[in-house]
Amino acid sequence: MEIIHVSAECFPMAKAGGLGDVVGALPKYQNELGHVAKVVMPMYRTKFLYQNEWELVHEGSQRSGSHQFNYAVIKEKTNKLGFDLYLVDINGLLDREKIYGYDDDTQRFLAFQICVCDWLSKWQHKPDVIHCHDHHTGLIPFMVKYCYDFQSLANIPTVFTIHNAQYQGQFGWDRWYLLPSYDPYRWGMLDWDNTINPLASAMKCAWQVTTVSPSYLEELRY
Repeated sequence: MEIIHVSAECFPMAKAGGLGDVVGALPKYQNELGHVAKVVMPMYRTKFLYQNEWELVHEGSQRSGSHQFNYAVIKEKTNKLGFDLYLVDINGLLDREKIYGYDDDTQRFLAFQICVCDWLSKWQHKPDVIHCHDHHTGLIPFMVKYCYDFQSLANIPTVFTIHNAQYQGQFGWDRWYLLPSYDPYRWGMLDWDNTINPLASAMKCAWQVTTVSPSYLEELRY
């Protein structure tokens, strides 16, 4: 089974907390079980980026609202992590020193998700599972189901794992235009409490929803 993990963090490339640790470890164990697990994440300007060798595997262009941008996908050459690591580079949006904390984080991670979907739609074969982690990738299950440009991905099972439900990535409906064109009758799959809520959308749209641990599931219940 080929599994593509999509995350804002992956140790040792970049991490701010437990999300990076999990995404940096889980693919190794899946590969040891005979699966083919890979990770794709944003290309931040970290030490790991500059201390390793990369090869270009894809170039493309997309848009978010009125912003047209080019992007590139690069791959770590040596498989030193025990899995293939891919980075999405969008000049001016993702290539920054910090992971989070910018005024345009909503636009940054929206653009990242759009590029991931665009890249996957260009694969000659398709992965068996798209596994999304936390709200930064939470709109991908919606995009592959209901965005017109990515219908070739609609039948790929999506899994969404909640690592930290405190952060949900919500933004106002006044910025709906940042999303790719989608079936307007499905707007309710984006909405929670009159906002576009990526975490809630993923819970509605993903084929399976998990938490990072059984104990965290119990916390969320109460």
